[in-house]
Amino acid sequence: MSDTAARSAIRSSGLQGLRVETVVIAIVCVIVLAAGWYLLAQRQQTLRRSPAGLDGLQIWLASNGVGAQNFSGGWLMDQTSVGLLIVPIYDTALNEERKPPTTKEELLAQQDEYDLTTSVISSKAKKVPTLLVLPKWRSGMRLTGLAHPILNIDTKRLKATVQKLTGDGSFTPVLSRTPFAHVPYRSSEGKDLDAEIYSAQMFTSRLCAPLLGTPDAMVLAECPLDGGADAKARKVLVLSDPDLLSNHGLRLGDNAAIALDVLRSKAGTKNIVIDYSRSDWLRDPSAEPARERSWDDLRRFFGPPFLTLWIGGALVLGLFLWRSALRYGPIRSDTAAPGASKTLAVRARARLMRLSGQDGALTNEYAAARLSASADALFGRANAHHYASEDGFLRFADRRHPEQAARLRDVLSRIRTAPARLPAADAIRLIDELEQVLEQITNDA
Repeated sequence: MSDTAARSAIRSSGLQGLRVETVVIAIVCVIVLAAGWYLLAQRQQTLRRSPAGLDGLQIWLASNGVGAQNFSGGWLMDQTSVGLLIVPIYDTALNEERKPPTTKEELLAQQDEYDLTTSVISSKAKKVPTLLVLPKWRSGMRLTGLAHPILNIDTKRLKATVQKLTGDGSFTPVLSRTPFAHVPYRSSEGKDLDAEIYSAQMFTSRLCAPLLGTPDAMVLAECPLDGGADAKARKVLVLSDPDLLSNHGLRLGDNAAIALDVLRSKAGTKNIVIDYSRSDWLRDPSAEPARERSWDDLRRFFGPPFLTLWIGGALVLGLFLWRSALRYGPIRSDTAAPGASKTLAVRARARLMRLSGQDGALTNEYAAARLSASADALFGRANAHHYASEDGFLRFADRRHPEQAARLRDVLSRIRTAPARLPAADAIRLIDELEQVLEQITNDA
């Protein structure tokens, strides 16, 4: 029997230990996930506000009456409201996990800011008109604030990235031979503008049609998404140099005006969304399954005959709250002040004496309280206790106000010898005489 009990105890302790370990592991997993999400969000915020980010573009578009917003994921978005989806790509090795740098040199030279996947980007581009913003700078440009050509990404990795996204094998990066490249552009209003880009990153492709630049040096072009030459194939916009739209490049030349004209013409009256998310949050309302229930099902419970019950319940609740507010209302300010308990006690005692007809005793108590208050007003709270009593106050009056001392002594004597059940008129007359004498003493002091 003892062996069975021992086995049960061991089994029970083992289960308890297993439960504790499971809870601890779950808590650790939640903390790790939360920390990872926070670090990713912080890295993304830093990147968006850096010279290579696009937060300035959203502010510029919104200030010019174009609906624009930044999107980092977290909720479903109605794809029918999106006129143009801008997808900045800060990853030159799509579908591959980024290797964290181990030294400062590796950090400055890293070419991938955060991981993206080809399937997600392609899924978005197939649903809504999309502008792919290709990467250009290594992390060193963002961290040091220096835009030097040595910090450009590897052109081979750039070509591989575009080929994964569009399947265009003819895509070839072309680097500008001058520090500042000037690319002409004619706006939709017929105005000639000039894009100015530092260390411009352009490209050539036999499948793309240039919107900004020439066939031999395109900056912005319209390309087929699947890499085919079919005219009916899904199109996608490709921006080879992000400095046309970035915080760093918008202030150069007519870049801001060109960005506004191009994006407004492509988005139409719909919103422009700058999408930093790593998942596909777009949804088509028409493709969603019909709901089995609607708000009408809930609305039935608020119609007849339930409406009468709801009205009755509301009236009862209102009556309950009204009576509660009257009976247990908020605390009055005068009863919550310092010394309120003493004041309430005095008031209660005075009320009881008044109700019981003890006007003489009440007058005596009032005289003592007035002498104490007058001493407090004349000598201050620190010295008032020497003169608060009747004898002490009369000694002071004999020295400083001999003409009033006799009258004060007479009034106090009559109050002290008055019967307990003094008529109200006599009590009021004594109190008035006392007030007159004390007023003359305090004012003459």
